Amino acid sequence: MFTIDLTLKNTPFPYSVQRKEESDAIALYNQILDAMRSGDPSILELTCEKQTEKKIAILTSAILAVQLSQKSSTAAAGRPPGFLMMAGE
Repeated sequence: MFTIDLTLKNTPFPYSVQRKEESDAIALYNQILDAMRSGDPSILELTCEKQTEKKIAILTSAILAVQLSQKSSTAAAGRPPGFLMMAGE
């Protein structure tokens, strides 16, 4: 299962949707990137393949970041995927 997390302006937590296939997840990730690059405020409607009743509509100009990650059984429980930043000496 692949998760696409969206970080929005003035929102303390990310919104996420899931895709079963890697190719579908990459296509959605690229669609979101294209919407962010266009600079035209429009509404992006997303659905979730894991929870089929889950739907979200987002104003593309409010998207700050998008992250694609794969759910793995080795990930620490209760710990969301993210980036690690280490301070230089």
